[in-house]
Amino acid sequence: MYKLILADDEPIVREGLMNTIDWASHGFELAGDYANGRDALEAVERIRPDLVLTDINMPFMDGLELSARISASHPAVKIIILTGYDQFDYAQQALRMKVYDFILKPITASETRELLDRLRAELDEEKRRKEDVDRLRSQLIQSLPLLRERYLDRLAATGAGSQDAEERLAYFGLPPLQPPLVALLLDYDGGPTGGTEPDRELLRFAGYNIAEEIAALEGAICFRTREERIAVLLSGKPPAELYEQASRIAWSIRREVEHYLGYAMSAAFGRAADRLAELPEAYRSALAALDYRFHYGRDRVLSIVELEGASAPPAASEDWSGSLGAALRTGSPAELRQLFGDFAERLKQSRAPFVSCQLEIQRALVTMLSVLQEMGVDESGLGDSPGSLFAEAHRLPTLDEVGEWLTALAVRGAKAAADGRSRLGRSQIGQALLYIEQNFADERLSLSDISRQALMSTSYFSQMFKQETGETFVEYLTRIRMAKAKELLENTPLKLYEIAARVGYSDPNYFSLAFKKHAGLSPREYREQARGQA
Repeated sequence: MYKLILADDEPIVREGLMNTIDWASHGFELAGDYANGRDALEAVERIRPDLVLTDINMPFMDGLELSARISASHPAVKIIILTGYDQFDYAQQALRMKVYDFILKPITASETRELLDRLRAELDEEKRRKEDVDRLRSQLIQSLPLLRERYLDRLAATGAGSQDAEERLAYFGLPPLQPPLVALLLDYDGGPTGGTEPDRELLRFAGYNIAEEIAALEGAICFRTREERIAVLLSGKPPAELYEQASRIAWSIRREVEHYLGYAMSAAFGRAADRLAELPEAYRSALAALDYRFHYGRDRVLSIVELEGASAPPAASEDWSGSLGAALRTGSPAELRQLFGDFAERLKQSRAPFVSCQLEIQRALVTMLSVLQEMGVDESGLGDSPGSLFAEAHRLPTLDEVGEWLTALAVRGAKAAADGRSRLGRSQIGQALLYIEQNFADERLSLSDISRQALMSTSYFSQMFKQETGETFVEYLTRIRMAKAKELLENTPLKLYEIAARVGYSDPNYFSLAFKKHAGLSPREYREQARGQA
């Protein structure tokens, strides 16, 4: 409901309007009627109406002066002048004072109602627009921290808005950035971990608050990047002083975060920029310095100035690749650990950029996978597809962890190769045993025959046969032949030379000697003993 007051020195006019209009049905509340402009102005100050209906000629203060005073102090109040005077200069003055409408008397009740309805619609629209503006203003205020971070992120990363940076920084309540400039970056070393995501986000936000407070004490600007790192921009001092300040801020933030929140951070700062437009180059150099965490490990403060001069890592030698192949074939965990430890240390000493190190790691991984493939180990034997292995190698944060991961992968691959050989050997030895049982009566049956049947070399077959059966080929063949001879001696009347022939011995005397050595009795004695027991 909108409030209105009525100002007219003629009582009959006021009473007529008051009694003939149902104000509430048109959305208005008649808050008072007054016979002069002075009383009406006092009521405006007290009641703060939305609408004033006033005549021009009134004692103490006329309608034009009243309108001027209201417009000056309360511009949102709508004013409608109802007058019996149609002089043009009155209308001109009303327009200059931005009076909503200038209407000549007499005005009928229907015209008044139409006017009120039209005015209410406009007031409703103004109210809606004001509420929209208020809501947008509230949202803007709430979004200012995020807008501030996004602007600083773009300014540092791409230089966007550097032309009007002073104005934008002032808008966000930040100090100006006066060259030289240095960018400092801090990143979480695997933390915060555990708990729910809201808990982790709370810890990250707490870490940012610590960094922001320390940076503010140093007169620096602090913000969070899209990658959830913490960035600090330092300015206005000679480069040497900025480097010292960046190191001091980094150590302070890391110490406080570890003390109060319990997780470690790495920090890195880049080269100084001589102009604000060069800030993106300084920011990229800080990112490059942070990449050296890959070489030197976590929980450090790194400076690109100290790390400059890095070169491409020397490629792995053929000797190293050959040693890797030999270690994979022997399956020696100690040799594999030594090889990949040397590999990681070589990359560390080179101080090569992160991308160059990744290329060397991929080459080493390709070499290992090629050897394992030759040894019959496919992707399933390593538990991952090659694509996921390369992605995993890229995600590892330090060279030490890369070396440990490659070692574990190589040991797993070597074991898979050994298990594969063992399974293949068991399968081939099983076939060989079956062949022996079917052909033991052949006196020409030999180790070379069985090896060819198993598709193995004689030496490797002998090794696998002994491993699977616990006996040598000759011992196993002799045991099978002697067991068959005992069966024939116990259950058949065959002559000894016939039994010898049936179990693979063409010379009966040699058969007798072999049998006695195996059973402790001659074939004849064994048969007599077996018959006596029967």
